Amino acid sequence: MMDETYDFIILGTGLTECVLSGLLSVEGKKVLHMDRNDYYGAESASLNLSQLYRKFRPGQEPPAELGRDRDYAIDLIPKFMMASGEMTKMLVHTDVTRYLEFKQIAGSFVYRDGRISKVPSTEMEAVRSPLMGLFEKRRAKKFFEWVQGYRENDPATYQGINLDVTPMSEVYYKFGLEAGTQDFIGHAMALHLDDTYISRPARETYDRILLYTSSMARYGKSPYIYPMYGLGELPQGFARLSAIYGGTYMLDKQVEEIVYDEKGKFVGVKSGGETVKAAKVIGDPSYFVDASGKGKGEDKVFLEGKVVRAICILKHPIPNTDDSDSVQLIIPQNQVGRKHDIYISEVSNTHSISAKDVYVAMVSTVVETNNPEAELEPGLKLLGPIYEKFIDVAPIYSPASSGSYDNVFVTRSYDSTSHFETVCDDVRDVWRRAIGSDLVLKKREDGEGIVEAQ
Repeated sequence: MMDETYDFIILGTGLTECVLSGLLSVEGKKVLHMDRNDYYGAESASLNLSQLYRKFRPGQEPPAELGRDRDYAIDLIPKFMMASGEMTKMLVHTDVTRYLEFKQIAGSFVYRDGRISKVPSTEMEAVRSPLMGLFEKRRAKKFFEWVQGYRENDPATYQGINLDVTPMSEVYYKFGLEAGTQDFIGHAMALHLDDTYISRPARETYDRILLYTSSMARYGKSPYIYPMYGLGELPQGFARLSAIYGGTYMLDKQVEEIVYDEKGKFVGVKSGGETVKAAKVIGDPSYFVDASGKGKGEDKVFLEGKVVRAICILKHPIPNTDDSDSVQLIIPQNQVGRKHDIYISEVSNTHSISAKDVYVAMVSTVVETNNPEAELEPGLKLLGPIYEKFIDVAPIYSPASSGSYDNVFVTRSYDSTSHFETVCDDVRDVWRRAIGSDLVLKKREDGEGIVEAQ
């Protein structure tokens, strides 16, 4: 195995890397995929109870009252899939859906003026929403009617708005929408991380609102779906796809050194005293941070910021969310005087990730101060009594270069967003850099599409 030469060596079995290894294998590339851990998923793994305690509370046993180890699959990174989003398309096109079952998330909520409300997604829901007064409801209804009625080929539907020129701030102004309404449209529907979108052309936000409303229309309760047995199932599904097409997997393989030639170009990966060679390497940032990974040349990654996440085990659903067994709740930055939104997600036994009557909530945001845990407080206090809490502060790394010179293609760390759209952007970006052309998803004809688990 080690004396063969590969087209690609891929380091880390996180979701981004597994999607890429699956797609590259389907394209006929010869792929060797390695991970230092003895489980799939890297940063995006789902852990059972004893793995979770080993990671966050070394030497401490999980409490017996939480039940059996095997009933748990707790995500290290909280994200949901948009029902009509890019990740869904990638799953359907590659037919990885055959390995997975999905369930919808029961509710999408937003925090406004000190309370939790459901996010309206149609003109009908907008009219009934407690988020707005009577006159604001009429204005919001007109806004949603414009979004749904807009047709590229019919300028009469534009209402004077040019999506590629008019900034979003002008669109809000045109419909007379107040700041709080802009908050839930921009952050809880368009799922922007901050407010810089307001000065950019409206198309980006228009597309994101359409993604939200079309995802909502698929299953009805929320736009989000989630795999049974946790997110760790996703990388494993793509790893299976890669294996079907001849990809080779090696878990529990320590990477001692990434080997470069005298010009600083990638040669191979050294493990167990042997070097395995390949034309190119793709990997998550953790493999390139120190001297053994970056060689003698320039840095391969740069630190963009940090994200703080709290994994909270609860004995009850999140209060004020209609007793939902699963929830997405967004606290827009302006509501709590921050620069970044706070995301709360919750899943439970319904999704086969915990024992009966145990709920797992995740609170996450981008770190802004030197006391990250305190920044989660506005979210943590919405959860009610917390049975157990695990805090993790993780770096967000970006690739320092395109990789065209050294043949090293680094993926991005997982951000604080609550869904997989940015992960899919990264898959496309790495593909473009490593292959030199845009990723075109070829439809597997025998694919069923996504069927909801009963």
